[in-house]
Amino acid sequence: MRILHIITSLRTGGAERLVTDLLLRLQGEGDEVALLLFDGTETPLYVELEQAGIPVYSLSSGCSAMRNPLLVIKLVHFFGRNHYDIIHTHNTSCQLLAAAASLFRQMTLVTTEHNTSNRRRQWKWFRPVDRWMYSRYRRVVCVSGETGTMLQVWLARPDLAGRIVVIPNGIDRRRMSGVVPAEDLAVRTGFKVLMVAAFRPEKDQSTLIRALNFLPEDYRLFLAGGAETPENQALMDKCRQLVSDFGLTERVRFLGVRTDVPALLAAADVFVLSSHHEGLSLSVLEGMASGTPVVACDVEGLRDIVQDAGLLFPFGDARKLADIIRRVCEEPVFGWTIARRCEERARCFDIAETVRRHRELYVSLKPEI
Repeated sequence: MRILHIITSLRTGGAERLVTDLLLRLQGEGDEVALLLFDGTETPLYVELEQAGIPVYSLSSGCSAMRNPLLVIKLVHFFGRNHYDIIHTHNTSCQLLAAAASLFRQMTLVTTEHNTSNRRRQWKWFRPVDRWMYSRYRRVVCVSGETGTMLQVWLARPDLAGRIVVIPNGIDRRRMSGVVPAEDLAVRTGFKVLMVAAFRPEKDQSTLIRALNFLPEDYRLFLAGGAETPENQALMDKCRQLVSDFGLTERVRFLGVRTDVPALLAAADVFVLSSHHEGLSLSVLEGMASGTPVVACDVEGLRDIVQDAGLLFPFGDARKLADIIRRVCEEPVFGWTIARRCEERARCFDIAETVRRHRELYVSLKPEI
């Protein structure tokens, strides 16, 4: 099959990692795969695909390209020159512009819903737009059952519910084994708390920073993740200011974009994900697979995968989060037990199964093109 995935960019994020892994695995299955980016800025994931011989096309470059509606014209021309059996989109702007382009070119569209919520669902006037957009897609892949349920509630269209299929995210657990701890964390004394997440509106690094204020001096916080847009940079700046206001400058490090996440996890004493909402977090799955105790916010998209394995804290409750972190770090047997439970849970989310189910979906759609 000829399969094209479309995503805004290959900057840091779980969706970007998932797309990269899917394409690499599908290529291994013998499919002809390619990737189209709205923002073609070169990143480590971009290089990884190119080195594997997977074509990576771009319509423009820079952060502004990720939300440029005029790219629909370039999309129409691109589809006129290139034929694919399946076109699979990710992220709102790609979903919307590919749906618009399908009015001018015949294509089989699939998309992935990566989150249980998003900002456009705060605007009821956007519901008719979403209903139209999803009606252009043959299938909507949801990364968790909760993601699918929340999408159906938002759309309130029973006729679209039949197009939703749940395919959980998966990770390559082999990346987590035999890893040497990151030197910039391993040499530090005390307890090391790690969060891996881009600075985006759905994330909540600020609660974790406030939690550190309730922890003893020998606790250090490491925040890995970038801020690819001016809006996201403003979020990072607010977190930096919060660190300064609490007098935590010597105890918090902003690591920026890191490609050695397994090494960071190998050096951490506890992994935390504080978030407003998620779909099915790859960073949490990687934390679990690494054998690191995982603590996550009790919200949609995290609750289902973390409960009964890792530990959950109430959204925004910095003091409770601090108490949980302290127990995990200072009670070795308890922390070890949580880590083993997390490792076992991660076995249920293998990238090979994720790829198998995607390919099965593509094959089911191809004869009807």
